[in-house]
Amino acid sequence: MLLEVRHVTQYHYAAPVRESLMEVWMQPQKGARQRLVSFDLEIDPATQLFSYADTFGNAVYHFDVPQPHERLTIVARSAVETQPDIPLPEALDMGEWDRLRSDFVQGDQFDFLREHGFAIQTDLLRAFAAEHEIERLRARDPLSAVRALAGIIYESFAYETGVTEADSPIDEALRERRGVCQDFSHIMLAICRSWGIPARYVSGYLFTDREGGDRSDPDATHAWVEVFLPSLRWVGFDPTNNVLAGERHIAAAIGRDYSDVPPSRGVYKGDAESQLAVGVSVRRARTALTEPEFLKVSQPNFSRNARRRPPLGGPLHDQQQQQQQQQQQ
Repeated sequence: MLLEVRHVTQYHYAAPVRESLMEVWMQPQKGARQRLVSFDLEIDPATQLFSYADTFGNAVYHFDVPQPHERLTIVARSAVETQPDIPLPEALDMGEWDRLRSDFVQGDQFDFLREHGFAIQTDLLRAFAAEHEIERLRARDPLSAVRALAGIIYESFAYETGVTEADSPIDEALRERRGVCQDFSHIMLAICRSWGIPARYVSGYLFTDREGGDRSDPDATHAWVEVFLPSLRWVGFDPTNNVLAGERHIAAAIGRDYSDVPPSRGVYKGDAESQLAVGVSVRRARTALTEPEFLKVSQPNFSRNARRRPPLGGPLHDQQQQQQQQQQQ
């Protein structure tokens, strides 16, 4: 499937800021399951772009806007060819648990086996696991156990934006039994890792099929989980929609949790409130590109009680955009 992605992020400032430094994780990955056809990143005000590969091999772009500006716009355009879904077996043999405990897996996947950031064990998570008898799933083979876990998370939580924020701990979604894909992925990561199954957070995009039952917001980024099973390698599970990650999923970056791979992160120099507008469009590729209608950014309305952001050196846009949710700052 050939898909086009347009991801627009705009920061509005109540007064001119003197400088902005940003990093972005928006370039789709290159791999066997998806082929990156093209990627373009446009910054306004115009500036020079630099890039590097982070610890997990993700493409990270960074830039500095050194002159005064009242608005910063980041437009990422991608074309990606994804491969058809690969059928998985119904189950694996129980020896897969032993293979997961091997020195090779324990050493090679160390980063994705330990708690980190948002994906941690909490009292509410242990209570949730006890309520649904999740530990009993370990009597099954790892593939069947993870598949059942994704189904339990899907059935137990309502999809609703605005309940949690980008920096919300998993306890907020566990308490409310509502949240977005970022929350569901962190809960699934914490449980899989407690079982000794390497699991990583995937940030990207989804070609949403609402008629097919997808709950995801078609105008936002998406997140899901990949688990490492020695017999199958990395397998993607989307607990938000209770499906395997397939040709409608476009992976942009992988990490231990959301904090490793926010769509954008940075700081600015100045004493002014900021507001954020985000728009995402994922569609089948066409021969002629046209601007999607979704990007109708309203003018910011700054109030006297709005939060002021710290000067350069403090966190400005760190975790600025929650997966599946637009957050204003």
